[in-house]
Order: sequence, then structure tokens, then C-alpha cells
Amino acid sequence: MSSESTEVQVSRGTEGDLSALTDLYNHYVRETPITFDTSVFTPEERRPWLLSHLEDARYPLLVAREHDSGRILGYATASPFRPKAAYATSVETTVYCAPDAAGRGIGTLLYEALFAALAGQDVHRAYAGVTQPNEASARLHTRFGFRPVGTYREVGRKFGRYWDVAWYEKDLAPDPSTRP
Repeated sequence: MSSESTEVQVSRGTEGDLSALTDLYNHYVRETPITFDTSVFTPEERRPWLLSHLEDARYPLLVAREHDSGRILGYATASPFRPKAAYATSVETTVYCAPDAAGRGIGTLLYEALFAALAGQDVHRAYAGVTQPNEASARLHTRFGFRPVGTYREVGRKFGRYWDVAWYEKDLAPDPSTRP
């Protein structure tokens, strides 16, 4: 899968992306409450996460790269929503952009590619948790048809304070009349 503009290419992630993806994610671990991980990862610690997305097409990892340099500007994934079998048709989506790539439409490109990759699969709903406040993420999810369904108040503690997480859902069923 590839989507290309004059500046950015979106494609499936590869094992060769591991170090750059780990560095990008570690920025959010160190500097923001956006993820509730509190310790940075080595690439080897992050490898199982990467391989889980490479080995299962149902849960893609899509990477945005600068066309000329190949530098990773962001990534998006779909992951299992919960481990129990009845949740199999639900996914949790996430998108992370390099700090210097904010406002360039990278998140939009990544989500367009992610939802195209999910189309036609037996996936009924997508969910996204957004640490509050995060207006940019709220706007992105709303633009893609997610609707707010609730907020977990003070559910995580990081940097010496408690953070709320707003939950959003998106209907992925192509035609409501085909639902069981």
C-alpha cells in the first residue's frame, strides 16, 4: 500500500523502521502524557510490538516518510481492542507524529491509509483513547467520523498528576443492513 504526495509517502512499516519508530515513541514517553508508558524503550524491547503488526494484516502498522530523505514523520496502527474473543471485530487505533511534523497533515494521511487498510475486513468498530487535553487529536478523530463516548476521569498518573482519557468510537461497518 502506498499513498504519495510531493512530500510524504505512506506505506506498511518494516523491521528496518524499528529504531526510528522507537525514537519517535520515546519522545512521547519522556515529554508528554499522551502515552501512559513512563519508561523509554530500547528497540529490542519494542520489537514484539513491531512484529505483532508485521505478522497480522488485521492490525496494520503504517508509516509516513519524507519522500526524499526517507525520515519517518509518523505512524498509525490498529491493535486488538481487548483480548477476549467477542471483541475480535473491534480495534483500537492510534497515530503518532514526529514533533516537528505537527500541522502538516501527517495524521490525516496516516488515518486515511489505516482506514483504507481496514476496509473490507471483519472489523465493526474502531476505538481511540485520547489523553486530555489534546485538541489536535480530538479534531483529527472527529474529522474521521469518531464520536465521543465517554471519559475516564483521572485514570492515569504521569509527571506527578492524574490525567483523563476521552474515548471515541467509529463505526466501520460498510452497510448497516448487513449487520448480524
